[in-house]
Amino acid sequence: MTSSSPQQPFVQAGDPLNEFLRSFWQRQVDSAEQETPDFRHPALPLARIKKVMKSDPDVKMIAADAPILFCKACEIFIAEITARAFIIADSNKRRTLSRSDIAKALSKSDQFDFLIDIVPREELPFPAGSVVRKAVGVENIKQEQQVSGARSPLVVCRGGGG
Repeated sequence: MTSSSPQQPFVQAGDPLNEFLRSFWQRQVDSAEQETPDFRHPALPLARIKKVMKSDPDVKMIAADAPILFCKACEIFIAEITARAFIIADSNKRRTLSRSDIAKALSKSDQFDFLIDIVPREELPFPAGSVVRKAVGVENIKQEQQVSGARSPLVVCRGGGG
């Protein structure tokens, strides 16, 4: 889908996240209102979008315009996450987006929690080789130790801290 005017970047180097978010959605609305969609050359493959939509067993039929709407929604979704990840990379003086930039960008907003299984949150920043007791269920572990005489589980962090 193309627009009549050249598109400006969603985020500029050095822009803070709150400044970006303030203008992002208004720019999306303005763009959608001015855009002349090119239905013959969608930005994403409509067949793939239809396949994902039909993966729900309750979906029997799909109107012709529904995948086009989903295509635009996916474009905006990808643009927002990319811009959020760019802000993270830029704050670290980099121009190349990495998986960790995307993960950190997603972790900064609860609205992306549904992606936790796809893009797990960053590992805890413990120094390499440090030993840390699991925080979850420490009281239960202590009770089990008293009954069984076993030692508490340990987590050894192999990666470097960040």
